[in-house]
Amino acid sequence: MNASVTAALASQTPAASVAASARRSAQPLPSPAVLRQRLPLNDALAERIRTDRNAIRAVLDGRDPRLLVVVGPCSLHDPIAALEYAARLAELAPQVSDQLLLVMRAYVEKPRTTVGWKGLVYDPHLDGRSDMAEGLHLARRLMLDILEAGLPIATELLQPLAAGYFDDLLGWAAIGARTSESQIHRELVSGLDLPVGFKNGTDGSLGVACDAMRSAAHPHRHFGMDDLGHPALLETHGNPDTHLVLRGGHGAPNYDAQSVAAARRALEKNGIAPRIMVDCSHANSGKDPLRQPAVLASVIEQRLAGDSSLRGVMLESHLFDGCQSLGGELRYGVSITDGCLGWTATERLLRTAAERLRG
Repeated sequence: MNASVTAALASQTPAASVAASARRSAQPLPSPAVLRQRLPLNDALAERIRTDRNAIRAVLDGRDPRLLVVVGPCSLHDPIAALEYAARLAELAPQVSDQLLLVMRAYVEKPRTTVGWKGLVYDPHLDGRSDMAEGLHLARRLMLDILEAGLPIATELLQPLAAGYFDDLLGWAAIGARTSESQIHRELVSGLDLPVGFKNGTDGSLGVACDAMRSAAHPHRHFGMDDLGHPALLETHGNPDTHLVLRGGHGAPNYDAQSVAAARRALEKNGIAPRIMVDCSHANSGKDPLRQPAVLASVIEQRLAGDSSLRGVMLESHLFDGCQSLGGELRYGVSITDGCLGWTATERLLRTAAERLRG
């Protein structure tokens, strides 16, 4: 240690040291490299992920006329229910694959406006113990199992330090409305070799997302963590595969034809390819999961009317309708975060969408 640093530490009073440590403690976690070694991605799955990413790129670029559909639970909290959902979605996927490219939501982190359950990575036991080492292991294991079921997976990248534990498994990722403005997240996306959607701001504005896409497309040099968990200077090459996700804002939707046209103009004004996904949940559904089918129906009608900028949708869906609060005995297959559309309605919705797109 540098002598001046040693002297400075020695000069601290015991009271100052206690005050500093009373507000924070630290527990070691495995590095991304260690977790990947414990739960490796085999060559066959790695090749399929590359294929999935290219297929998603082709849809977003308009080279593939299908509609990208990111669908699944708002968040994963029960691996058994998640795998049952994955099995059902994997069975449906080839039956609608001529019109829809299905990708399963595998969200293991959840943003909180104030406090609450932060996701499987943070609290896998749902009891506040915050066993993050187990959460990281369980989340990666579950993602690998979903991949083995035959589905591409998607997640929201919330904590940049956590991204390295999972980014090799993803076909698509989202940056949320609260974090699209973050320089750290823009730098993160700049170094990812997969398509990423930036959501519009929580107030419905598009400027932050447009700035984010322009920033993420450029190379960056920034602080980060290497695969061994060491602080590192990271150099990125820029990510050309970003797009806009419309999720409404301040209680108002923005999936209607007028809003989509305004988004398209904003993208073109900023020199960004008009690749748009509509989040059928959040403000676009008024936070009512049962209104998601109406949002999807509008997107399909706009596509059939000739709007080629609409390339994808997101749906929050689980085995059963609605949501529940933590505490007491939990109902199987019901979300513990945002309300979801149940499987029966989801399957009917996706089959109907494929039929409509077939003309």
